[in-house]
Amino acid sequence: MNRREWLKIAGAVPLATVACSQPAPRESAAVEPAQGIVRRVRPSDPEWPGEAQWQALGERVGGRLARVRSPLAECAASGASAACDDVFRKLRNPYYIRDEAGLTQALGWLDAWSSSPSAYVVAARTAQDVAAAVEFARERNLRLVVKGGGHSYQGTSNAPDSLLVWTRWMDEVALHDAFVPAGCDASRPQPAVSVGAGAIWMHVYDAVTARAGRYVQGGGCATVGVAGLVQSGGFGSHSKRFGTAAASLLEAEIVTADGRVRLANACTNPDLYWAIRGGGGGSFGVVTRLTLRTHELPAQFGVVFATIRAASDAAFRRLVERFLRFCSEALLDPHWGEKVDFGPRRRLEIGMVFQGLDRAGASAAWKPFFDWVASSPGDYAMAAPPAIAAFPAREAWNPEFLREHAAPFVLADDRAGAPRGNVYWRADADQAGQYLYAYRSAWVPAGLLGAGERNALVEALVAASRRWPVSLHFNKGLAGAPAEVLDAVRDTAMNPAVLDAFALAIVAAEGGPAYDSIPGHAPNLALGRRRAAQVRAAMDALRRAVPDAGSYVSESDFFEPDWQRSFWGPHYARLLAVKEKYDPAGLFFVHHGVGSEGWSADGFTRPAAA
Repeated sequence: MNRREWLKIAGAVPLATVACSQPAPRESAAVEPAQGIVRRVRPSDPEWPGEAQWQALGERVGGRLARVRSPLAECAASGASAACDDVFRKLRNPYYIRDEAGLTQALGWLDAWSSSPSAYVVAARTAQDVAAAVEFARERNLRLVVKGGGHSYQGTSNAPDSLLVWTRWMDEVALHDAFVPAGCDASRPQPAVSVGAGAIWMHVYDAVTARAGRYVQGGGCATVGVAGLVQSGGFGSHSKRFGTAAASLLEAEIVTADGRVRLANACTNPDLYWAIRGGGGGSFGVVTRLTLRTHELPAQFGVVFATIRAASDAAFRRLVERFLRFCSEALLDPHWGEKVDFGPRRRLEIGMVFQGLDRAGASAAWKPFFDWVASSPGDYAMAAPPAIAAFPAREAWNPEFLREHAAPFVLADDRAGAPRGNVYWRADADQAGQYLYAYRSAWVPAGLLGAGERNALVEALVAASRRWPVSLHFNKGLAGAPAEVLDAVRDTAMNPAVLDAFALAIVAAEGGPAYDSIPGHAPNLALGRRRAAQVRAAMDALRRAVPDAGSYVSESDFFEPDWQRSFWGPHYARLLAVKEKYDPAGLFFVHHGVGSEGWSADGFTRPAAA
């Protein structure tokens, strides 16, 4: 279904308006009328801005315009060398990648995209810098790219021959005891935190939790950017208790395609406010500041780790069935989050977190399941007893506490002079510089845990895990969350499938830092295609139990065929109407973003009837 058909169904905009709303050929545009394409201007086109125009933009943004330098491009030019090897060593450090305008946290996706530097970058410090870059790109028909943390698996934070709006240096964090969104009821202030679009969650958690003793719902991966996560919905380890990051958003400052700096909240531009809470980043404008609700901090957080191996296929099937039954009895409540892996060689690996319990309470919750496992020593083996630990919640993201007391679980920015607060989870290290082979996700409805449906899910998980590991992320499905959490998320743009799901199933494969055409560092394409085939086979097996499941936009298949329904379900028509209102000419284009039908990196392909 194309963009026009969606709008016709939505009744959002008259069809004639759609035909007229696309950018018409203009003097500064490179046009190929025979193909029906309105192209973005590239450096090889005579319409590409000259040095004087770029200089004028640089002056307007206070000298914060530069040509983009990519360490990878220099590495490709120099070939195999010690210097090139050093670049790939640094690519294991997410903070190094964060500070390079020409890099992204993922380096590419097999047969989909490779990280490509922009031509120019505006390293924005203010919303006015962003507005100037947006106006410049719109007036000259340039490809515009927005990057904060640069974690997009879909490759949306990079594009060649583009102008990059880089919000990295907009990373301020300010706490409020009593925040009231503009234009809203002043009698209802709330504790909140305002965060610049370039901030990452580790630094926000440090400010809000370690220093102020509050909790803000953000992402589990500490180096993900705040703005991108909120716009995609945003799950953290404790989302079953506190909801999504998008549902916690009280207000955003955003630059729209007309170059205006707007506020968006429940009382001012409420349609835009709704759209950027789960409608996907990069489609509606450039978010420059976000204000998020903060919550009372639980006394303790904790973890549960265990690995169980089954001696036979029949035993593994019983193990999966017993775990799913245990899940329905004990894990569908606000206390629990994170994941369980079902892997080849009949392995069940538990890596769960909890809040609102102490160690004794968590141990009591898991005792029935672990006792059942221990009762059959001939069928099940654990290399070590289950590990259950609790710790003060205020220390969960305190970098000094983590360095001293959780050293096996964290890594630090190893660059000379790096801030002490630059730490990240060791479990997330593989994401730095990763090259993706395949990535698929599906929400799993809680109804499948019932006695009448559970067997279908058991068989699907067993069959899928024979092909590739399957992870069930309990914090990325909201079944079992409090009513107020469900209501808040229901009022966002996310696919409502998340409300009834007990978990998000993820099947993925990736390799370490690799880049096309660099000797000694090119991706192993043959291996990648074999693993991608295994991922597809595993998810196909799982989808026998969840054939119509939606998918989380930030963790999804680049090649998703029915992405509108999969990412947003019944909300897509409404999102498309907001897109048409605030960006009718399609300045903000991202792969599988709202309103991207007919668009590509080159421009807009007009339908034959237009």
